[in-house]
Amino acid sequence: MSSPSADRGDALVRAGAIVFGAGAVATLVTFVPLFFDLPRFPSPAYWLCMLMPLGFLLSVTGLFLSARAQRRRAVAGLTAQPE
Repeated sequence: MSSPSADRGDALVRAGAIVFGAGAVATLVTFVPLFFDLPRFPSPAYWLCMLMPLGFLLSVTGLFLSARAQRRRAVAGLTAQPE
C-alpha cells in the first residue's frame, strides 16, 4: 500500500500537469493576436499565462513530497529488518 503523503505528492504532480497545460494553452492563445496583427486581449488574459509556472511549482512540490515519502518508507524498511 502507498502512504498518504505519497498519494498527496502524486495528486500534486497530476494537478500541476493540468494547471501547466491550462497555462500553456492560455499562453498560445494570448500570443496569437501578436502574430496575426489582431487586437490584443485584455490584461487578465495575460495573467492566465501565470498558470504555467504555478503548475510547474505544484508538480515540483509533488515530486519532492513523493521522493521524501519514498525515502521514509525505505529507511523504515531498513530499520524494521532484523540484523
